[in-house]
Amino acid sequence: MKTRRSRKVLDDWKVLRQFLPAGWKEQARRLGALRRVRQIRGPTMLLRALLVHLAGGCSLAETAVRLRQAGWCRISSVSLFQRLQAAEEWLRWLAQQMWAGPRVIAGQKRRVRAVDGTLVREAGRTGSIWRVHFSLNLSNLQCDYFELTDQRGGETFRRLPVEPGDLVLGDRAYGTPPGVAHVTSCGGQVLVRINLKRLPLYSPQGRRISILARLRGVRRGEPHEWPAHVRGPDGLMIAGRLVAIRRGRQATQHAQRRLRRKAQKQQQTLSAQALEAARYVFVWTSLPPEEYGTQAVLELYRVRWLIEIAFKRMKSLFGLGQLPKRVDASARAWLHGKLFAALLVERLILAAESVSPWGYALHDTPQPLARDAVHAS
Repeated sequence: MKTRRSRKVLDDWKVLRQFLPAGWKEQARRLGALRRVRQIRGPTMLLRALLVHLAGGCSLAETAVRLRQAGWCRISSVSLFQRLQAAEEWLRWLAQQMWAGPRVIAGQKRRVRAVDGTLVREAGRTGSIWRVHFSLNLSNLQCDYFELTDQRGGETFRRLPVEPGDLVLGDRAYGTPPGVAHVTSCGGQVLVRINLKRLPLYSPQGRRISILARLRGVRRGEPHEWPAHVRGPDGLMIAGRLVAIRRGRQATQHAQRRLRRKAQKQQQTLSAQALEAARYVFVWTSLPPEEYGTQAVLELYRVRWLIEIAFKRMKSLFGLGQLPKRVDASARAWLHGKLFAALLVERLILAAESVSPWGYALHDTPQPLARDAVHAS
């Protein structure tokens, strides 16, 4: 039994290592993950051991037992914990190498990226709280950027590296003049949900727009748009559009109930303006109207929920939402390792389409089947 189990682990590793970035062994030594060579004698054994803990859902004590049963090494949970701490920079490097390269949605000229953040915490009442900042490339649902900060690290577009032509999607937290200015100054475009208090809009003549006054004329099923500019930190206007649609009755009631629960929980007074605004979905975009019409803008924002799925997948598959109660250094190493494991799985899923029983790709591009070739001739 032990021999068969060890052979299966070996076979799994042969598959996994094909997806590891070039130079991963050298980086383990350069970044200090292998300062001690007892028990675990090289980068291969270290990474396999850490993946049992990070991707297998095992505690450090369980991981130590499994490593011994598999015949890999004999190491205590305390020593394994120390190895995890020492591997922080290496795990961060591995996760960064899993970023997807620039891609565009089929039929689109732009790389469309949904940006969000989520809080994760260590177990226990006094555990440290962290925020994961994350960008998802909507062409292939892979992460193209992430950053780990403490809970005080705010959600802002200014954290995001932006390339010319990028289209960046964000929720209300990202709708601020400095964030919008950062994206557009880098040559990108913005599509963001509007927070009435954080993103004031102006007419082309420079007058402040009453957003609610505009929305009151919107009927159900009839999306509207108006020219609306954002004033950047330097005082210059950034041209764009206010795009809005009225919610259905049930969706309005659901949104208003959610606002009431939140206000009650936070012991705040809910304003009449907030309840009125809940009747609509309204966004601001810098996209030119000839590229995306009114309805296309709303449909594009609707797919932003895909990034929520990515976070849920990480939390459910890898327990990202519950950090082990350790010192901050080990928690950072643990989080980077979880992100690396999750992104490695995404890479495996993406590559699964090319897996074949004969073990190699026939061509880089699909070739016609025999039946198609006959008809073509």
